[in-house]
Amino acid sequence: MSSPFKGAQGLRRLINAFGYSRDGFAAAWKHEAAFREELMLAAIAIPAGLWLGQNGIERALLVGTILIVLIVELLNSAVEAVVDRVSPERHELSKRAKDIGSAAVLVTLMLAAAVWALILIPHYL
Repeated sequence: MSSPFKGAQGLRRLINAFGYSRDGFAAAWKHEAAFREELMLAAIAIPAGLWLGQNGIERALLVGTILIVLIVELLNSAVEAVVDRVSPERHELSKRAKDIGSAAVLVTLMLAAAVWALILIPHYL
C-alpha cells in the first residue's frame, strides 16, 4: 500500500524531489550558520583536494570527507528543526538529540582532518 502523501510517480516524482532538495539547501543556507561556514570551507577544500590529491583514490577521499561533513550537517540541521517544531520548551531528550547530532558533525570534521593529514603530510612534508 502506498502512502497517501506520495502522489506523484515517475518523472514528476523526480522533478518534485529535485525541488524539495533545492528548498532544503535554501533553508539550510538561510537558517544554519554552521552550514554556511562549512559550505564556504567546502568551496575552498574541494578544489584543493582535487588539486592536491595525487591519484583518484586520494582525490575521492579528500573531496568525499568534505561532502560527508556537509551531509551530516544537513541531517543535524533537520533533527534540530524537528526537535524545535515538536516543542520550544527545554527538555532533556531534546537536548540529547541536538547534542548527539552535534557530536556526529564533530566526528565527521575529525574524520576529514585525519584523512587530509594522513594523505597530505607524507606528500608535502
